[in-house]
Amino acid sequence: MAQSADAPPGGRAWSKPALVVLGTAGALLLAGTGLFLGAVFLHVAPANTLSREYRDEVDGLVYPEFEQNWKLFAPNPLQQNVTLDARVRTVEPGGATRTHDWIGLTAEDIAAIRGNPAPSHADQNLLRRAWDFYEGSHNAQDDSLTNPRGKLAEQYLKRIALQRIGRAVEGDRILEIEFRVTTATVPPPDWSGEAAPPAPKVRELPWWPVNDEDHRGLG
Repeated sequence: MAQSADAPPGGRAWSKPALVVLGTAGALLLAGTGLFLGAVFLHVAPANTLSREYRDEVDGLVYPEFEQNWKLFAPNPLQQNVTLDARVRTVEPGGATRTHDWIGLTAEDIAAIRGNPAPSHADQNLLRRAWDFYEGSHNAQDDSLTNPRGKLAEQYLKRIALQRIGRAVEGDRILEIEFRVTTATVPPPDWSGEAAPPAPKVRELPWWPVNDEDHRGLG
């Protein structure tokens, strides 16, 4: 079949509607990328008129998935091991409830990382950063909110756990979820002469209700 005179040599001819669609899609992608980079810039830049006026919009885009911080350059490395566990309370069709055993969420991540030459970023940091987000927005004494992003931090932590556990346990619907955090100071080397670290601290969060909205988008 002879090639159209309007077609480029060795290529294909795009119809005008196709070119319009491709051009529009390209423009939208460029605009979206520009807006995202602009929001990240406003988030990390010193406070200014724009960042103060659009702080809620910028925070809504950046937190929690795209949070920026400078811990990569921190002079003091982390000196504590933090492990996060979760347990759920289910309800049977007849209305009876049951509290299940603790599930080691951090232990699951460690198992996925150990022996893996290229562990995923999610296994290494997703749960840890979720806890940092929660801890930075709640009072350690009574778990009350200390900033407006506290509810978002709770929802983020809850959805990470529910994505792993699912909607039901042993066929029963999940009614509530609770988290337990254990913080253990890394012991000093024997030759340092430093005192042994204190016993690990265990902190249990309140029970949080679970509803259909908490599972939205989790599959």
